[in-house]
Amino acid sequence: MATFLETIKAQAQAEKKTIVLPEGNDQRTLQAAEQILQEGLADLIILGDPQEIAAAGYNLEGARIVDQRTSEYRQDFANKLFELRQHKGMTPEKALQLMDDCLHFGVMLVKMGMADGMVSGACHSTGDVLRPALQILKTAPGVQLVSSAMVVVVPNCEMGQNGTFVFADCGLEVQPSAERLAQVALNSANAWRMLIGTEPTVAMLSHSSHGSATNDDAKKVVEATALAKELAPTLLLDGELQLDAAIVPEVGAAKAPTSPVAGKANVLVFPDLDAANIGYKLVQRLAKAEAYGPVMQGIAAPVNDLSRGCSAEDIVGVVAITAVQAQAK
Repeated sequence: MATFLETIKAQAQAEKKTIVLPEGNDQRTLQAAEQILQEGLADLIILGDPQEIAAAGYNLEGARIVDQRTSEYRQDFANKLFELRQHKGMTPEKALQLMDDCLHFGVMLVKMGMADGMVSGACHSTGDVLRPALQILKTAPGVQLVSSAMVVVVPNCEMGQNGTFVFADCGLEVQPSAERLAQVALNSANAWRMLIGTEPTVAMLSHSSHGSATNDDAKKVVEATALAKELAPTLLLDGELQLDAAIVPEVGAAKAPTSPVAGKANVLVFPDLDAANIGYKLVQRLAKAEAYGPVMQGIAAPVNDLSRGCSAEDIVGVVAITAVQAQAK
């Protein structure tokens, strides 16, 4: 059986998209770019100083190397940015200055249709990556909330879908309300369908299972579960569930015997950012799991973040995911 990454790579190869890598000064990014080009996963635009990138010694034949500080598109992009953001106080001078920034320039490549998506974050914070994406690209039609998820693949694991899970929200929603948590659940279910290709089984996680605790934190998850069910009545979703009740069949049967999700969940919706971020990193480091993302859900064009602790192989995986998201658009 093909692994998650093998399946995603095959999809990316079937219809190549153009992805921007704005962090051309990062060695992991260049190492990943070499592999992406060799495997035919995407066409690449790499931002940075061409001489410095060439001196790094990687085979980047076929990639476009663009120095945003001297690009022929700099003024046109600045004009468009001013047009888009003048109602927010943007000036022509500020717009031109922002074109020196690799992240703003990279997002403008996507906005202007010269690229299909962008992957960044190896040496920038999530806020730095997402701010220009949200300001310039905005949300996709019909989307109520932009959120993020990690695809986590645990080796030698029978839980989830052969060890594959989606964890959310690991990067954006710090303390989501019940309403926002419900939207995170729906976004994450859609991400599962697009990336995994099967139906999601969504667990709304808590320290409580079906009323075993009645404090405000548990009640928030109960409310979010009810809202999500109203919005997507055919979605297989339940909560509140403790983690072991969500993914271990015998524990689920004991703690939540009436739940259609308990013991079978493959999409895990955490109650807040602390729990989600700590959770995926624990699994990644202790179980030696593959973790791809954060994959952004709901932006008008795919812009995906990386952990600053990512490896070159992680970047390759996220580029393949971004290409598949671009195909879906």
